[in-house]
Amino acid sequence: MPVKNRFAELLPDITAWRRDFHENPEILFEVHRTAGIVAEKLRAFGCDEVVEGIGRTGVVGVIRGKATGSGKVIGLRADMDALPIFEATGAPHASKVPGAMHACGHDGHTAMLLGAAQYLAETRNFDGTVVVIFQPAEEGGGGGRFMCEDGLMERWGIQEVYGMHNWPGMPVGSFAIRPGAFFAGTDQFRILVEGLGGHAAKPHETVDTTVVAAHLVTALQTIASRNHDPVKNLVVSVTSFRTESEAFNVIPQHVELRGTVRTMDPETRKMAEQRIKEIAAGVGATFGAKAEVDWRPGYPVMVNSEEQTAFAAEVAAKVSGDCAEAPLVMGGEDFAYMLEERPGAYILVGNGDTAMVHHPAYDFDDNAIPAGCSWWAGIVEQRMPA
Repeated sequence: MPVKNRFAELLPDITAWRRDFHENPEILFEVHRTAGIVAEKLRAFGCDEVVEGIGRTGVVGVIRGKATGSGKVIGLRADMDALPIFEATGAPHASKVPGAMHACGHDGHTAMLLGAAQYLAETRNFDGTVVVIFQPAEEGGGGGRFMCEDGLMERWGIQEVYGMHNWPGMPVGSFAIRPGAFFAGTDQFRILVEGLGGHAAKPHETVDTTVVAAHLVTALQTIASRNHDPVKNLVVSVTSFRTESEAFNVIPQHVELRGTVRTMDPETRKMAEQRIKEIAAGVGATFGAKAEVDWRPGYPVMVNSEEQTAFAAEVAAKVSGDCAEAPLVMGGEDFAYMLEERPGAYILVGNGDTAMVHHPAYDFDDNAIPAGCSWWAGIVEQRMPA
């Protein structure tokens, strides 16, 4: 099953949808325009059921095959939201919304799943039911969790679920996947250091919070280097160092550190949280300050199911001729919530030699559309053959 001819025919339309989404990016759950267009198109395609407002602004479409005797129900998920980034592509279809852009390719994901939905609604050459899932707020909002909490899996009887993400640096239309832990768990922390502020010319009369915070930044790096098994995966990054004063001659009363922790297993995740809290308390006490940790759990580790991963790779190989083994990714992905509810798999599709995702010069490569659409269709037709 190579790239389907129908998607070559639909490519101009799908590309136009994608570029329209790109020009009109929406953030987190505020994807009202995008979701409205998605729902309108699904109804126009002849989906058997279209429901809006799942997970606040998510959209679900149901397509039943020529036969449904198998009782199988497969979910296919795409994300719709953009990022709060100023675009720097200079493309004719660049964002019209200052400070917002599709810097992760969710415009492409949405357009590809719409293209697959149109084809599947036309042909219905499968025995079972397809549930196409268009999710808001993947970029930090946990939209996948909200959709699951709204009863996504139970309401439509979904038995397996599949997702896809474009990937710069891979040849356009190629695929890569791995079983087991794939994308990292993503937690955040905020450390508030409180000392005794004062005049910078009299540091001996203060408890210098900038010195405490500087020691904390260094000490936190020992979690990965000295507390953690080096053959496992852990990232601890301090990403923000804020004081309450911008004066050159004031030692601030408070300093705030912010950062992220990326892990691939629950034990490491628990250890990292514990050590951050212990180090903060210890370093603070050493200098006569207080350092309190606000721990903010994020997305869980995204784990691909063994059987579904092997199947997804088989379908991908039929589309593009091969499916590579993907590396571990320390970025997060809230499709993890759906994979906690049902077995399934998440695959990468090549976006070519472009800027990396989350970069202001990134753009989705429309040449990947036929391969992505063909993979979606292949998942359905080969998992639920008519």
